[in-house]
Amino acid sequence: MNPFSAVNTMLIDTLGPLGPLMAVGFLGLLLILIALPTVMKRQRDRFRELKDSQPGLGDGEKKRALRRVEKVDKLERFAHFLEPQKKDELSAAKLKMLRAGYTNKNSVRMFHAMQFLLGIGFLIVGLIMALVKSINGELTTNSMLMYALLPCAIGYYIPRYWVDKRVEKRQTEIIEGFPDALDLMLVCVEAGQSLDQSLIRVGKESRMGYPALADEFDMVAQEVKAGKERTSVLKDMAERVGVPDVASFVTTLVQSATFGTSVAEALRVYSADMRDKRIMRAEEKANMLPTKLTLGTMLFTVPPLLVILIGPSIHGIATMLMEMRPG
Repeated sequence: MNPFSAVNTMLIDTLGPLGPLMAVGFLGLLLILIALPTVMKRQRDRFRELKDSQPGLGDGEKKRALRRVEKVDKLERFAHFLEPQKKDELSAAKLKMLRAGYTNKNSVRMFHAMQFLLGIGFLIVGLIMALVKSINGELTTNSMLMYALLPCAIGYYIPRYWVDKRVEKRQTEIIEGFPDALDLMLVCVEAGQSLDQSLIRVGKESRMGYPALADEFDMVAQEVKAGKERTSVLKDMAERVGVPDVASFVTTLVQSATFGTSVAEALRVYSADMRDKRIMRAEEKANMLPTKLTLGTMLFTVPPLLVILIGPSIHGIATMLMEMRPG
């Protein structure tokens, strides 16, 4: 006998027709109550203690500082629950959120919070649907688990799907706008501007067409202004974007700065290469189009054509056979 059916029968005999649903709800509530003390445990914030002990702040400034710190504490209170505890996993999660365009400090926390909230919300919706189905008719244990767990899994994976689509869309936008940005950068460098000034100008000019690429160039310019080494800033951009063309561009600039060659010449060669790549990508899509249209042609063109060509002959043969039938 199936153990789920045995448990379902026992719960129905003990608690009535809604016994399995009540058991699932009680189990979820019990798990939440078990995890609640760990989640609500407030860790000691030594930075706040250090800030509170700073002398020279007036009452108004101290109150404003305390309000700012408390806002941060509200966001960071569940950090140990909403963020991966391993450094490698946290770095990978932050990098993925950066590639999706979410540059806030608490983006990883917000991502996991949305997963948790949508999972719980869809679970509640599934339980309500299971309750309605159980009222209208008998509901098996497997069906009840499907109604409860399937919406929960869907709600949990919706933020992950959204972030993956954002990463794909952003990388596609950067790939499409990168050749034009390189051409503009080459013009700026040959006009006498430095590489830093050309990055600022390219970010400003490409804002309307390619905002993701403009954000990356603006971030590079701001980090260089802040005093960070240009080589490390460019390498960070290549890692943050995750596009092979940008990584090759960064490698070209780093080698040009290392060996003392002309930046304009390196940009001229690389921009020509990027234009050729864009043409090759367009030709590849054009060559793939007939293959993609083959299935649609076979489904929507060949059957009607066969009906038009062979249909009258089949009708005539069938009529002739009916006339030749004796009696």
